[in-house]
Amino acid sequence: MKKASKREEKILQFGEGNFLRAFIDSFIDELNEKGLYDGDIVIVQPIESPDDIIKKFNAQDCCYTVVLRGLVDGKQVSKQQLVKSVSRIINPYAEHELYMENIKNPALRYIVSNTTEAGIVYAPTQKPHDCMAEPPSSFPAKVTAFLYERYRFFGGAEDKGFVFIPCELIDNNGTQLREIVLRHAKEWDLPQGFCDWVERHNHFTNTLVDRIVTGYPKDEDFEKTLGYRDELIVTGEIFHFFVIEAGKEAAEEINRSLPFAKAGLNVLITDDVTPYKIRKVRILNGAHTMSVLAAFLCGKETVGDMMADELFVKFLQKGIYKEIIPAMKGKGLEEEDLLSFADSVFDRFANPYVKHYLLSIALNSVAKFRARVLPSILDYHRLFGDYPAALTLSLAALLVFYKTDKASDSEAILSFIQNDKVDKILANAELWGQDLTALPGFLEKITIHLQNIEKHGMKAEIEKVI
Repeated sequence: MKKASKREEKILQFGEGNFLRAFIDSFIDELNEKGLYDGDIVIVQPIESPDDIIKKFNAQDCCYTVVLRGLVDGKQVSKQQLVKSVSRIINPYAEHELYMENIKNPALRYIVSNTTEAGIVYAPTQKPHDCMAEPPSSFPAKVTAFLYERYRFFGGAEDKGFVFIPCELIDNNGTQLREIVLRHAKEWDLPQGFCDWVERHNHFTNTLVDRIVTGYPKDEDFEKTLGYRDELIVTGEIFHFFVIEAGKEAAEEINRSLPFAKAGLNVLITDDVTPYKIRKVRILNGAHTMSVLAAFLCGKETVGDMMADELFVKFLQKGIYKEIIPAMKGKGLEEEDLLSFADSVFDRFANPYVKHYLLSIALNSVAKFRARVLPSILDYHRLFGDYPAALTLSLAALLVFYKTDKASDSEAILSFIQNDKVDKILANAELWGQDLTALPGFLEKITIHLQNIEKHGMKAEIEKVI
């Protein structure tokens, strides 16, 4: 695998993992291949780790294959892409001066990251004695040092700041990164002019990412299909959605320089990511949480097993189309958009290339239910004066599941649910964020579900609900 030519390095990326390589790196490569962009990516390892991944990148001239597979309108689709838009990969702990040389590159404009949820956190860090010679430990501190040397090298030039596109799975990821950078700058006693430059001439976007990336295919051999051996091959689902929340100036620049939509990519630049977060949490994540425990109690093992059973397809249809979406009225998205996203969920759940175990999804289900499903129940009741049957059944299924030895949560939560009565459980505001028994008729609704499950079984109660 060899590149035809190298482009200018315009993107600095913290993180070499599977997700970024099958997500935004794949997008950049499509832009390059279609003549809509002309820039390469420099990857920086965000944490100190063995050089095995660097050796693999270098052995393949920083090229790798992305294989995307799934269902589109119920039909199996497979796509292969040889990504050639990574120019090099750097270990800043072993090659820190080489890494910091990137501050001198006038073409460098974007900083992308995925340092996990633990990456964008504040950690007390001393200012490096020499920023060019030693790396700070945390990711935000590295960014602070990098920005400061960039500011010094270009004399605070307005056009030499960056557009940050973080992909960490936390709310307001860009805003949080900026706040920590400015906190480090203040604690390191850096000049006020630098802080002003960070705030005025660097854009910290907030993002929402959505694609299942299944990583290296350990149980499959692609060498014969591809015609070459790829130690960095990464697999994922066909579906993707990327929302970038940016101010007007940054949004115009991203749309102009990185025209994702023109390349046919499902990337949205907006001034408010909130409606799309709600859509993902309530429809995609909520559908998982409302269905998997009932499915497990009916003997299913994977999401694929569940989707092969017409009963659960109908249960999901009831929950999503008749309860979750109606409860999202006034959340900032048109019904057509919600229905289209919901349709994609069924293809994603039935994807034969993704083996998603129900017990994996079931981890910490109380917290997931509180965040993903309960808001839909409350909004449905507020709008329609009744409680949604499928969603309330899913809470009853949770309570039944937590009485089994398969439930996985904190010892305190498990012990409480396993040893107390339903009225005490629903009244616990620490679990649900409020006393659910204070909702008129809610305790009775859940109690009836539980009594029916005990008498007739979970399957019979699902049949009744749908």
